[in-house]
Amino acid sequence: MSSSELIDRVRTGDRVALARLVTAIESGDPDAIEAVSPSGELEGSSGLIGVTGPPGAGKSTLISAMIGELRSRGHSVGVLAVDPSSPLTGGALLGDRIRMQGHVDDPGVFIRSMATRGHLGGLSKAAEPTISALLEAGFDYVVVETVGVGQSEVEVMDLVDVVVLVVGPGWGDQVQAEKAGVVEIADLFVVNKADRHGVEEVRRALTSTSGESGRQVMTTTATTGQGVEAVVDEIDRLLGR
Repeated sequence: MSSSELIDRVRTGDRVALARLVTAIESGDPDAIEAVSPSGELEGSSGLIGVTGPPGAGKSTLISAMIGELRSRGHSVGVLAVDPSSPLTGGALLGDRIRMQGHVDDPGVFIRSMATRGHLGGLSKAAEPTISALLEAGFDYVVVETVGVGQSEVEVMDLVDVVVLVVGPGWGDQVQAEKAGVVEIADLFVVNKADRHGVEEVRRALTSTSGESGRQVMTTTATTGQGVEAVVDEIDRLLGR
């Protein structure tokens, strides 16, 4: 099946065709990449949300909880989760998809893991055309999760409308040190694992860093869903919805 035929099926909601299209994009198929080149008319059609932050902060768990909240509001969600590359196969380690396992049978949700394959910036070289493919599929929200390896993960800011920085307890001492990285590009700060010691210290440090920018600092416990509704409300506000 040609890439143009796949695109036609993707636009009708065919998730199998979408998976095949993304596979072609990831393999570097020039026809597939050309088929999903941004056309301007897609701008604003989906809420593009970037989720970044250090390993262990609970990004995938928070995204899973956000999916549940968005689905409860009747919205469809596409997710691109960028994982570290396997040292043996070069493929994604799939940790993100495993943590979102509860949504895989939901026809209103599409989750795709993708390996960095040595690409810097927290994403994959195929991330941008894959996001375009998700937009072609007509999802109400598209969530892009970076690999989670450090403060250089700023590429996501050029591909999404809202950047959410997720951190956990004990990250307070790093806030100033990482001010020029992901802290600087974030539109919203989320301190996850709020049921653990040290969350208030991190919240205060981020509040101080955000200064007069108006950026909100919110707390969540993604495993229980605490605070997730408020986070989705704030993302909608930032998206102008």
